[in-house]
Amino acid sequence: MNQMIEQLRVELRNNSDEATRKSTERFFKEAVVAYGVKSALVGRIAKSNFDKIKNISKIEIFELCDELWKSGVMEEVFVACDWSYRLNKQYEKSDFELFEKWVSKYVSNWAMCDTFCNHNVGAIVEMYPEFLDRLKQWSKSDNRWLKRAAAVSLIIPAKKGKFLNDVFEIADTLLMDTDDMVQKGYGWMLKVASQSHQDEVFKYVIQNKSKMPRTALRYAIEKMPKELKLQAMAK
Repeated sequence: MNQMIEQLRVELRNNSDEATRKSTERFFKEAVVAYGVKSALVGRIAKSNFDKIKNISKIEIFELCDELWKSGVMEEVFVACDWSYRLNKQYEKSDFELFEKWVSKYVSNWAMCDTFCNHNVGAIVEMYPEFLDRLKQWSKSDNRWLKRAAAVSLIIPAKKGKFLNDVFEIADTLLMDTDDMVQKGYGWMLKVASQSHQDEVFKYVIQNKSKMPRTALRYAIEKMPKELKLQAMAK
């Protein structure tokens, strides 16, 4: 197992580039650790290395992912997200605890949060909607990334028109949060929900626009027709 991780790290290091590393760092307000490998290449490396391990058990693959998460290195985390998502058809209820650990302990920027939560957490919540209650608990956390995760985990389900009442409940909890990462997260959630439920989301925005931070409001109405945007933005 350790040999597999070390081989992966050697390949990432061999494909690193100083200009890409510096460019990656500029995307974040937080300090990040990165090799400097272009994202498309990280995806190809993740796939080629998954092909070497795809016949071992899900538990063993998740253990490898856990090691990659612990490193805190951006590209290693993205490989962990990729590998664990490739097993999404095998997700069981018990896997949620591990996913929650990864978010609460290891997520340290918006890219880690969104990459993992859009796909992996979103998939397990779609499979087991009882975990919507856990997302609502996340939305009340003191951890900014858990709060953002509560919203962005519903991006793909909301785009399909699912869980609208839960979307609004999470938005209610996050409504006046002062953290721009949280505001952008729940604004994005409302935006994708508006693609299937424009009238309901517009009504929600109008009812709450006096309290909603402008950052969240602008995200929420981004896909709406111009006339609705003007109404929502009017003082």
